[in-house]
Amino acid sequence: MKKEVLELAQEFLKNSSSDAVGLAILNFKTHRFEHFELSKELENPNVDRGEIYFDLASLTKPLVNSFNFISENLADPTLELLLNHRGGIPAWGLLQKDAWREQILNYKITESETLYSDYSALRFMLEFEKLTGKKLEDIYQKNLDENIIFWKNLKDQKVLQYGFYNNQPNYGRVHDPNASNLDTFTSHAGLFGTIDGLARTLIEFNKKHDLLSKFKNKSPHRFHYGFDTVENPSQTLAGSGCSPTSFGHLGFTGTSFWIDPVRQVGHVILSNATKYYWYEKKELNILRESFGSMVWKNYKPTD
Repeated sequence: MKKEVLELAQEFLKNSSSDAVGLAILNFKTHRFEHFELSKELENPNVDRGEIYFDLASLTKPLVNSFNFISENLADPTLELLLNHRGGIPAWGLLQKDAWREQILNYKITESETLYSDYSALRFMLEFEKLTGKKLEDIYQKNLDENIIFWKNLKDQKVLQYGFYNNQPNYGRVHDPNASNLDTFTSHAGLFGTIDGLARTLIEFNKKHDLLSKFKNKSPHRFHYGFDTVENPSQTLAGSGCSPTSFGHLGFTGTSFWIDPVRQVGHVILSNATKYYWYEKKELNILRESFGSMVWKNYKPTD
């Protein structure tokens, strides 16, 4: 199977503008994972410690908001609506750097149909901090591997190009326009991480907080605990053939992770698919579907 996975990564790099890709397969039953990163500069894949810090984009939402909601043992209905994008908050818009908190807090929270929303993720952060008296910026790292860090804390880590900033190739600055402009800690985007750092984070969080058990039953709504869920297991970017209760998240820059709680396995993809253009996702989605289907097919359901 390793040869087949490597061939998928090589094909992706050949046909896309991405400079590198990281792939991981997670086994939550044994608490182990396999991973590698491959770049156009490497002849052979790196299977040791990940060297490239990928912009995780919206994977930040579950890694910050969801993880802290779970680890703090919260059961607040308002936070749940915001976490699951059902609070009636607008989806997106450019925020004012000096007044964004007031703008986000001005929206009335009303139970509504699902509308995936960066604003909702930011409102969750503000309401979480009011409820708990804890700043997410101060505690988010406790649930994460040391190789996942906020973009403003990047120093000499190896990073890739994600679009342009001030008409120059963007290296090391978060790709998301609001996170970049606000220039402060945000919970909707901003984390960077290595492929092994994210794989280890997901494995360890499940060991500590039994994450997979929260997805035994299919949610009546698209998002559950802030994670996206699979609507059609036969046709999904998670890869066809997964269990109906599978969950995960997509990142705009070319990242994703999906977990099948029945099989107790998962997979992670990291890339810089948006190196030049935000809409260049064809090859990325081929990789997402092919890699996911390969993982679900080759890992049998556990007893």
